[in-house]
Amino acid sequence: MDLTLWILTIGWVFVLLWVPFIIYTNRKTHPKALFILFFAEMWERFSYYGMRALLVLYMTKVMFIDLASSAAEVKSYAIYGSYTAMVYLFPVIGGLVADKFLGFRKTILWGGLLMMLGHFALGVQGIEGMEGNMPMFFGALGLIIVGNGFFKPNISSFLGKFYETDDPRKDGAFSIFYMGVNIGAFLAMLTCGYVGQNINWHYGFGLAGIGMLIGLIVFWAFASAFGDKGYAPEEVTLGQRKIFGAKPSWVIMVLSLVAVPICALMLNLSDLMSTLLLVISIGIIGYLIVQALRSDDKAEGQRILVVIVLFFFHSVFWALFEQAGGSITIFTEKNIDRTVLGSELPSSIFQSFNSLYIMLLAPLFSFIWIRLNRAGKEPSTPMKFVLGLVQLALGYAVIVIGAKYFVDDQGLVSIVFLALMYFFHTTGELSLSPVGLSMVTKLSPGKIVGFVMGAWFLSIAVGNKMAGFIGTLTASDAPAEDASVADTLTAYTQTYLVWGVLVVLGAAALLLVMVPTLRKWMNGIH
Repeated sequence: MDLTLWILTIGWVFVLLWVPFIIYTNRKTHPKALFILFFAEMWERFSYYGMRALLVLYMTKVMFIDLASSAAEVKSYAIYGSYTAMVYLFPVIGGLVADKFLGFRKTILWGGLLMMLGHFALGVQGIEGMEGNMPMFFGALGLIIVGNGFFKPNISSFLGKFYETDDPRKDGAFSIFYMGVNIGAFLAMLTCGYVGQNINWHYGFGLAGIGMLIGLIVFWAFASAFGDKGYAPEEVTLGQRKIFGAKPSWVIMVLSLVAVPICALMLNLSDLMSTLLLVISIGIIGYLIVQALRSDDKAEGQRILVVIVLFFFHSVFWALFEQAGGSITIFTEKNIDRTVLGSELPSSIFQSFNSLYIMLLAPLFSFIWIRLNRAGKEPSTPMKFVLGLVQLALGYAVIVIGAKYFVDDQGLVSIVFLALMYFFHTTGELSLSPVGLSMVTKLSPGKIVGFVMGAWFLSIAVGNKMAGFIGTLTASDAPAEDASVADTLTAYTQTYLVWGVLVVLGAAALLLVMVPTLRKWMNGIH
């Protein structure tokens, strides 16, 4: 058995021991619904990250193999940026659909079904003879985009329904939930990454589809844990609320299927996608500002303004964090010494560092926030965002230092620096991302919590589109095709120094100045 298979086996054994431990130690603190949503989200993320681990590599090595290396990378990063942007754009609509028409349960199930079909379509597209089929490739991504829009915001919002607004357990619950996200991602990047790169691309994509199927089964089979929560609004069940005079569920299904080819088309139109995303973002942020200023409850309006301000800093974080699925994967392929104990490890599995760290550290962060809260010393949500940004910049500083001062004779960087970079990115993520999800459920007015959660995911969409742009800088600045490894290293490190260190630290400093005002606007909600 080679080293990669040993790592894969150890990873699965670790998860099989770790998950029961987490459930056992938290079973008396949290409702059963948390653990059902934990498992459903875990398998959904297995599907998403299993595909993501392979996507850029598949495009550069298969879809655009006829192009020069740098041209293939630029095109792949642009598509990847548009894809991940739309993945987080559609939750705005998905949150509205759950709030107004279908309820959380039906919306989550419908989204999961579309995603499953998309992953299986990618699996079929990877079969020998079907490779390079552009319409099927983009159509499969379109299914995943639309499905994710229904699934992603609503499972997070649904979890918030099982806790009171200022329940001190809430941040801890979202940290545990977030760990479920990353357990799925960890297993996916090890399993789908290995199978896709070492055996066959379509087996890797197919495994992602199986993960989504398991997630749907878990959510449906154990729905009794949700009690009376998550059903469609009463106006819909009584037939008083319709769309174009028809039953909302049928209209939404038809419009979802119509949206798939539109998304597929937009993937290959990067500039148009950027313009559309900008227009939508301005429209939604403008709408939320109007809601905040017109609110009869001044405190409620100010809380919405806090979400809007943090929207922009959240986008900056994800623009650099999401290099993991794009330029950092290609950087790992080209410039990291991946030989361990005589075996060269596939570049895709290194993305699992982030998920492994979260599995180990999420319970610790949950514990720390609760203990600090009891002691009256827990940092405010805006301050946690500052900490997240600083740690993200520290991660990029580590990889830049490694690339400038600790390279071997071949121009390769030790895996140690990559591991340290992912460590700091992970602690930054844990300081910011689950806290942000919890914040939205706390600060949003009850009637539009799904919509605001969708708007929050829009900030990730903006960040991911920026991530695609930043990724293209590493490729467009790359030297000639026959350049040495040391030459290509410079193109990456220069981009990471400017954007990952200087820009991010500047954003953190600006937010630090705003923290007192934002704390005041939160009006007592921590």
